[in-house]
Amino acid sequence: MRGLVGGALLGLGLVVTWAVGFAGAQAPYDAPAARGASAPRGATHDRAGSSADLLALSQDGGDGRQQITIVDPRQRVMAVYHVERGSGALQLKSVRNLSWDLQIEDYNSGTPAPRDIRALRDQQR
Repeated sequence: MRGLVGGALLGLGLVVTWAVGFAGAQAPYDAPAARGASAPRGATHDRAGSSADLLALSQDGGDGRQQITIVDPRQRVMAVYHVERGSGALQLKSVRNLSWDLQIEDYNSGTPAPRDIRALRDQQR
């Protein structure tokens, strides 16, 4: 029962955060349409919104889906959802705790690595 209530509250929080972020961020993308301009075919639009606790990022895809990413900066967790435009079906695609990721000094960053730059800086002192 406790998990069900927690899940319902989380779901409600996500929907409210998404709605606030979507409504607040929608205006800049309506401005070109109001001036008679149109977006190129297949273009995607990014929107962002936030509350005191969550950050919501939305991206329209050309495949009839919308991707919503919710970030909880306090818990350092991110979740990715896909929303089907026709049906409104919401599907959780991924959840990840970012705490350990954010402690990695460098990963897949190419050369020079940050530690190499730091070593060069330290040599110049």
